[in-house]
Amino acid sequence: MSGVHYKFSSQLNYGTVIFEGPHISVCDLKKQIMKKEKLKAPNCELHISNADTKEEYRDDNAPIHRNFSVIVRRVPAGGIVATSRTHVLDLTKRVSRTSKANLSHDLRRQNSL
Repeated sequence: MSGVHYKFSSQLNYGTVIFEGPHISVCDLKKQIMKKEKLKAPNCELHISNADTKEEYRDDNAPIHRNFSVIVRRVPAGGIVATSRTHVLDLTKRVSRTSKANLSHDLRRQNSL
């Protein structure tokens, strides 16, 4: 019996998934890790990368050979949604003119005190 050593990127210690044969597919490894860690499939996805090369395994059918170490990242099921700073800046442009006028009036009044 052989195994693949895995750890989540936020953890210090490795766990091990035991399997028979020279390798395990990425898909089967994800299933075994989710079962062992009691993770629910609809809530998250696992991204697996080689611990030495940091290369992510994108193909679920790719073999991971025994005694390899991998890093696991748990991401939301829909994937990671990137937010841009420009979106936040766009919200500031929606201030009404009366609010801007009141703000500048308040600032002038405060400076005169």
